[in-house]
Amino acid sequence: MPYVTSTRTSTASTDVRTGLGVPGYAHPLLAPTEWGELTRPGTPLHWVVLNVADGPGSRPDPHCLEAAGRLRNAGVRVLGHLDSTYGARGFGEIVSDANRYLDWYQVDGFLLDRCPTERTSLPEIRRTVTTLRAIRDDAHVVLGHGTHPHPGYAESADQLVTFSGPWSDYRWSQVAEWTAEYPPERFCHFVHGVPRPHLEEALRIARWQGASTIYFTDRTDRGGRGDPWETLPGYWDEIVSRIGTGVSE
Repeated sequence: MPYVTSTRTSTASTDVRTGLGVPGYAHPLLAPTEWGELTRPGTPLHWVVLNVADGPGSRPDPHCLEAAGRLRNAGVRVLGHLDSTYGARGFGEIVSDANRYLDWYQVDGFLLDRCPTERTSLPEIRRTVTTLRAIRDDAHVVLGHGTHPHPGYAESADQLVTFSGPWSDYRWSQVAEWTAEYPPERFCHFVHGVPRPHLEEALRIARWQGASTIYFTDRTDRGGRGDPWETLPGYWDEIVSRIGTGVSE
């Protein structure tokens, strides 16, 4: 299979602690069970994205305030969702959204979604990340490329999302060789449409490709007409159990 052809050798070790990075559930009023599950003791969470209304919204949302507060009280890192629109969105708009997330929800960092991948956009992304860390000095910054970007992006953020897409693509995907220079803690994979019988295979791919932050779901995007991340996967308890106890080879 393509995912085992990489020269990476260290990432199959059981020393790598896999955890969940939640791309962002539906609004807490629409998905109360989902948000409630995130504060269950022992859930192996690296972080959770708060996306109020394609960003922070125009005013503080009391339901999102409550959900974010519960997560922070449980020791879970909360990230604000910022849309880069593949580099088309203005620097000022992104920073303005970031400030609202900080002022209203006291987020711990940011997911810069739909982040560009090409080398020419790297200086602007570096400028954005530097500013995000200036307004919150210990901000955890994740760049949501969804595919392997130019290697220079790895020096700009805490983590990169190097895969976001369907299981039909993920099961045959290949890791970029340059990622072997970095530890698994630097990479995230989001995969939708993963059938329950293939969950162990998906976890194995993540280990071999060196991504320790994952989110797998059996939900689909319904042909591009839905958000597969807004509800819990049908096997939530199983994936929490598998990851929480340490995934073995």
